[in-house]
Amino acid sequence: MCPSSPELPDARRPPGRPRSTATPAAIRAAATRLFADRGFSGTSVRDIASQAGVDPAMVIRHFGSKEALFLETVSVDQSFRGLVDGPLNTLGRTILERLIEDVPDETRGLYGALMGALDRTEVRTYLHTSTARHITGPLAERLPGPHAAMRAELIAAQIAGLLITTRDGRRGHTPDKASLDMYARAIQVLIDYDEPADPGP
Repeated sequence: MCPSSPELPDARRPPGRPRSTATPAAIRAAATRLFADRGFSGTSVRDIASQAGVDPAMVIRHFGSKEALFLETVSVDQSFRGLVDGPLNTLGRTILERLIEDVPDETRGLYGALMGALDRTEVRTYLHTSTARHITGPLAERLPGPHAAMRAELIAAQIAGLLITTRDGRRGHTPDKASLDMYARAIQVLIDYDEPADPGP
């Protein structure tokens, strides 16, 4: 073949043309499924690449590292956004419905994957930032009565404890109704808290 064949320039990607998003999308989809099912430690870059039908080097090329891909796919920002909105007198139950009861199995699996990776600094930092932005900050501003900031932190701890219970049951596990009712009541107590009246001498 003549090296100056006119077909060669047309086969190349023109300068400035965006790269295809098909490969990153396939990698994200594969990573989401695997992280939800196996967790962070149980999923390798090679596993993700195999499911996505790409070379492992493409995973690193597009996302930089397994940790970066994990934080992009295992995100709770969407689940946490608006979580503490709504009437305060029923917010304990509403939080449980929005976070656990009304979400698909894969989302609960991703919660478990996130909580199972808290030994990694990047994951702890991400969860702390997301919690402050969407839960403790807005709640502290909304809660009436004393110690609003402390109560918001305790509610966030209750939520984190609930998410941890999904860690051992990533394949569609949901806490039973009795457990959810108990969490809802515990959260509502913190929402409704008021300083006890001084009984006096």
